[in-house]
Amino acid sequence: MPTDLTSTLILLARLLLGGAFLVFGLRNITNIGPLTAGLTARGLPLPRIAAIIGVALQIIGGALTAIGPFGAWGGAGLILFVVLATVLFHNFWDYKGADRANHVNATIMNAGLAGAFLLIIAISL
Repeated sequence: MPTDLTSTLILLARLLLGGAFLVFGLRNITNIGPLTAGLTARGLPLPRIAAIIGVALQIIGGALTAIGPFGAWGGAGLILFVVLATVLFHNFWDYKGADRANHVNATIMNAGLAGAFLLIIAISL
């Protein structure tokens, strides 16, 4: 258990970031069908396999970020996940009005998450 404030904050950040994606991934296990349908609609080859890989990235990346000594790998996997999720599911350029604004917001949030995972990678090296 960390004894100084910096180490405590880093541990808390890792638990919150990684834990959130671990929970999302575990919840998404039951959403493989709808995720596959969304990827099929986007024309992605092997959409079911892609959906399973995405959920696995959330679970494994989240766990590695939260608790493992391999935080850099977890952070890198989750950066890959948020970039792919943004391109595949938050393609704001294909929307107009309020829908576009929602997808722009999701893109901005995912960019922020990618930045947070870059910090996780930096402190893990």
